[in-house]
Amino acid sequence: MTNYLLRGVSLVGGAYGETGGASFHGVNPASGETLAPAYHSASAAEVERAVQLAAAAAPDLARRSGTERAALLRAIAEELEAARSDLEALVPLETALPAARAAGELGRTVGQLRLFAGLVEEGSWVDARIDSADPQRQPLPRPDIRSLRRALGPVVVFGASNFPLAFSVAGGDTASALAAGCPVIVKAHPAHPATGERAAAAIAAAVARCGFPPGTFSLLFDAGLEVGKALVQHPAVRAVAFTGSTAGGRALMDLAAARPQPIPVFAEMGSINPVFVMPAALAARGAAIAEQLHASVLQGVGQFCTSPGLLVVPAGADGDALRDALRTRFTASSAAPMLTAGIAGRHAQGAQELGHIDGVTALVAPAQVRGCAQPNLFEVSAARFLAEPALQEEVFGPTSLIVRSDSAAQTLAVAASLQGQLTATLLADAADEAAAAPLLELLADVAGRVLMNGVPTGVEVCAAMVHGGPYPASSDARSTSVGTAAIERFARRVCYQNVPDALLPPALQQDNPLGIARLVNGVVKR
Repeated sequence: MTNYLLRGVSLVGGAYGETGGASFHGVNPASGETLAPAYHSASAAEVERAVQLAAAAAPDLARRSGTERAALLRAIAEELEAARSDLEALVPLETALPAARAAGELGRTVGQLRLFAGLVEEGSWVDARIDSADPQRQPLPRPDIRSLRRALGPVVVFGASNFPLAFSVAGGDTASALAAGCPVIVKAHPAHPATGERAAAAIAAAVARCGFPPGTFSLLFDAGLEVGKALVQHPAVRAVAFTGSTAGGRALMDLAAARPQPIPVFAEMGSINPVFVMPAALAARGAAIAEQLHASVLQGVGQFCTSPGLLVVPAGADGDALRDALRTRFTASSAAPMLTAGIAGRHAQGAQELGHIDGVTALVAPAQVRGCAQPNLFEVSAARFLAEPALQEEVFGPTSLIVRSDSAAQTLAVAASLQGQLTATLLADAADEAAAAPLLELLADVAGRVLMNGVPTGVEVCAAMVHGGPYPASSDARSTSVGTAAIERFARRVCYQNVPDALLPPALQQDNPLGIARLVNGVVKR
């Protein structure tokens, strides 16, 4: 199956661990087949060793230059590319995602590693600021004050189920934490353990090749919840990154807040990603909009955190035509395997509960196919949506709710009622711009990313991207888990006052030996 010998144990600081813990298997979602090998949960001793190794490595990583960290990130990308045949075989087997998706996701994974490599090699991300001493200032002299971003320390990353590469072991959280100079301990997702092990082996090989300390990276498996809890509560851990459900993210947030020394949890969680269809656009291109929305809702069997779960459509004949076109497309769409049987079961249950809410009409009869998701489409009036908070609950999978709005004022009310979202989308033509302006302003308060005339599925990895949003979309609306700003989650600002030049970090030294952009006495300079 692969060229790599899968061992089924944790990888602690570059060394393979024990086989004594509770065991579990990966499962092929398409066939239900149990996959070899058995995987073993990390022991308490392995958890402790992984954290202690990370704590020992943290000062070394924090001192490393941007050039050295960049070399590590590029080496990880190279090792992952060398493992391409293994990963492209394992991902479809463990997730039922197509081979093309595995190839594309691997490309994104190595691309974001190289993106962060370029960021830290250039170096200006530390946001160095210098306010020079002014001994003549009255009534008191001003001291020399300098500050920059500095690595937090050991970071725990929880792998995501729906992106086995790009948001998992070697994904964006790991890349951005390593770029910041933080050791990483990944709690592997049990839905794709072999993929996780193979990616971890690539990272470990790069760590050894670049001469970084063993504690730079560890991977821990778990059949349940205990390893994750132990990691979040360990006093040496400084931050947590998570992608998954609102319930899972909230549980981690509560654990972290209850510690004697609370730590940040950067959790990307639930979102229904509303799409607002404006009247002129609807009249001009309703058929194209139906095709576009259907494809977006069903992309990846609806298992994207940005899948459109809410479609706000004007009442009237044009809206009826869009609804009918969507119903035809959804009805003709077949059930497909989801990532796990548990996810499929929760999708079916969520769709069933949505259909039982007063005022909701099922446009496609909900059905359950074992291990698979049947696309579902529902409709409700805007008045009923505004009166029923349960209609804002995410149904993770290929399910969407059409909300019919009677007026521009009612559409604004729907937007104003929304909880925090990862994305919000406007489909509008030039004739819609006057009505779109106040709506856009409202949505900017609600969502981390506001789109026009596109679909929210598909998140570009670039400097300007924001993948986050107000709670419950994420735990911290000020952060992003995609794009180069993601590095800011794993650093804190440190101020140095009247410290001799020779003792300052290079980024703050007077002659700017790194040649980075700095804010010097209020002016950006290199």
